[in-house]
Amino acid sequence: MAAKRYLLTPGPTPVPPEVLAATAAPMIHHRGPDFKALYARAVDRLKQVCRTDNDVLLFTSSGTGGFESAVANLVSPGDAVLCVSHGEFGERWAALAGVYGADVRRLAYEWGEIPRAEDLARALADDPAGLVLLVHSETSTGVVSDVEALAAVACDAGALVVVDAVSSLGAVPLETDAWGIDVVVSGSQKALMAPPGLALATVSEPAWERCERTTSPRFYYDWRRYRRAVEAGTPFTPAVATVAGLDVALGLILEEGLETAFARHAALGRACREGAKAMGLELFSPDDESAAVVTAILTPDGANAKELVLSLRERFGITVAGGHGDMATRLFRIGHIGWFDVFDITTALAAVELVLSDMGAPIERGVAVTRALEAYAEAVAPA
Repeated sequence: MAAKRYLLTPGPTPVPPEVLAATAAPMIHHRGPDFKALYARAVDRLKQVCRTDNDVLLFTSSGTGGFESAVANLVSPGDAVLCVSHGEFGERWAALAGVYGADVRRLAYEWGEIPRAEDLARALADDPAGLVLLVHSETSTGVVSDVEALAAVACDAGALVVVDAVSSLGAVPLETDAWGIDVVVSGSQKALMAPPGLALATVSEPAWERCERTTSPRFYYDWRRYRRAVEAGTPFTPAVATVAGLDVALGLILEEGLETAFARHAALGRACREGAKAMGLELFSPDDESAAVVTAILTPDGANAKELVLSLRERFGITVAGGHGDMATRLFRIGHIGWFDVFDITTALAAVELVLSDMGAPIERGVAVTRALEAYAEAVAPA
């Protein structure tokens, strides 16, 4: 395998050196004043990134732990829950709700389709549900949903709205309070540019009220424990070093400015899409500015995506993501959220050209990099 490594998955993502340095600082006690100040600052910065005045709870877990915290605190057995599913992570919402005994209804789309607000309005009118579970950025397909429109429809129907923003938070616009979202779930390891190990959940007052009525058993993920422990920081020992890294990463994001970060991610997405098209590849993700998190690309006929992903890693040290389920042999995904610039994108595209050409695909070498650089320059040019 190549000695130099490039990480271009939609998560985990590359971590800036300042963040890594913070995670390697001497350990501090999680009940001491130093950590309490650190934790409070990190939570305040999370509120700014989430665009919310609601409580933000931080868990030592993967993003899926944040998912489970939402379900455990909002779903009692028999509750009607509507999951909008258009990929792997919509199905994960439905599976989790089912484990907790919910009466799960699906508004299901083909993978790669974009959910429509009018479909959700019709589904809730025909079969009301008190909780709607949405995926903002469906990384299995590259689709970023119009959560603002979907949340508005759910709110009009009297449902609480819970959003999986694990890969979207910090990469594309997300207005928790302005869009009426009750719970946003995310993780540290994607656009937030920190190592894996932390999940978060924002909680609105209506969500707190439902939490108090929920009868599902919970212990580690009991939101009420975290709310009571706010002065101490957390009710359980957290990943202290990862919190320190996340705090620094959030500072970098806020220093750049959220709007600037959103524009950068959109430009990187455009560069990746244009480069892929220039070498004659077909996009699976949408070909528009919403696709700023990950670019999903279909391999040419006769080229196995699993072999492509493995060859990129073994020959060039480039790790991209494969496809899920039935798309595993046809789809590969290049992530571009977090600590990325256009040269990361061109490096990946150049390697894809080489591997596909060696696999017998009719690829003209060099065109992808040239077009990607042009597209990026066009995207960042002053209006």
